[in-house]
Amino acid sequence: MLVVVLLSAGLLGLLMLNTALNQGSIKLARLQKQTTEATDQQQTLQHQIDQQSAPDALERRARELGMVPGGDPAFLGDDGKVLGTPKEAQDSPPVKRSGNEPWQSPSGGQPSPAASPTDPGVELAPLPPAGASPAASAPASAPASAGGGR
Repeated sequence: MLVVVLLSAGLLGLLMLNTALNQGSIKLARLQKQTTEATDQQQTLQHQIDQQSAPDALERRARELGMVPGGDPAFLGDDGKVLGTPKEAQDSPPVKRSGNEPWQSPSGGQPSPAASPTDPGVELAPLPPAGASPAASAPASAPASAGGGR
């Protein structure tokens, strides 16, 4: 009877130990999955931060806020003297466009199919001849400034 009780207690102890190990492995698998998901999320967020911290993205966002590049800086020397002449920040002039605009086809001036006449708010006008300035070929009824009177 004592041997049967000892064997039963041993089997019961072994069953409890096996159950505890299985619960631990299930918890470990769940924690590994959470770690993988958190690592993926951290990498995605780091990629977004890197994209938004790029110099061209910072410049674009600054221009959207109305900021312009700073002028020439002045520096203070150790003795308190001002080195250099500070200049006011000014907006750079607009970039001059080339003669080959993206909406012109290489075949000679037909508009690209990206803007169709059926699109609301799209007006197609004939393109100016090559070498003509865009201001000279503007329709007489066009307003002088498209900025709303700034």
